[in-house]
Amino acid sequence: MPKQIIWSPRAENDFANILDYLDKNWDRKVASNFINLTENTLNQISINSKQFPICYYKKKVRKCVLTKHNSLFYRDSRSSVQILRIYDTRQDPDTLTFK
Repeated sequence: MPKQIIWSPRAENDFANILDYLDKNWDRKVASNFINLTENTLNQISINSKQFPICYYKKKVRKCVLTKHNSLFYRDSRSSVQILRIYDTRQDPDTLTFK
């Protein structure tokens, strides 16, 4: 049975910022493709949440590479998956934090 996907406020903000950037600097089709890619990936994660590797062992955070510029970070529990961040990998990695 697929797990429930729960978005953190930071992840929602990250996603909105990425879509805003794509819409302004590329076009709606690119933004639409990114939305579809994210939805498909989240469907996969909800079915099999352990398919991506743990990258932060202490916090049990897993990393999924969405595109060469964006990675999705999430935490798995018994009944749900919490989306923590969608991070632009071109940024300073020291700014990547989880709450």
